Amino acid sequence: MSIKNPSFSQLLRDPSLMLAFGFGSGLAPKAPGTFGTLAAIPFWWLMKDLSPLWYLGILVVTGLLGCYLCGTAARKLGVHDHGGIVWDEMVGYWLTMFLAPVGWGWALYGFVLFRLFDIAKPPPIGWADRRVQGGVGIMLDDILAAVYAGLVLQITAWFMGA
Repeated sequence: MSIKNPSFSQLLRDPSLMLAFGFGSGLAPKAPGTFGTLAAIPFWWLMKDLSPLWYLGILVVTGLLGCYLCGTAARKLGVHDHGGIVWDEMVGYWLTMFLAPVGWGWALYGFVLFRLFDIAKPPPIGWADRRVQGGVGIMLDDILAAVYAGLVLQITAWFMGA
């Protein structure tokens, strides 16, 4: 099956596409990755008060699930890393926000940092994006962007005494 641009009704009929497309946020005609990251914020707000162990457990599960979901969606769409696949952005944002101070300012700061690193793709993010294929490749560049963004966020919080 090769669906280049699925509709919302197609997502409703296919749970793996619905999740890979961030509950429909990946259908945004412009900047679907940004909309996918925005869709991750309410989930982060629900997870923010979890213990670090539970939060990390969710990250591991959603990251592994993402390798499957993103790879499956890419095969169904016939396009590696189709722009509408945004589960990787969602997990990337959640990873960026791991152990972050709580508050809307920090949520926005994490959002901006993650999007900057995900779009700019400094080394080795760009290398991973170009070289690693399949679901792991789709997830890896966002995980690396999240590590960079998370480090900058944590350093900023440390300097600010937050």
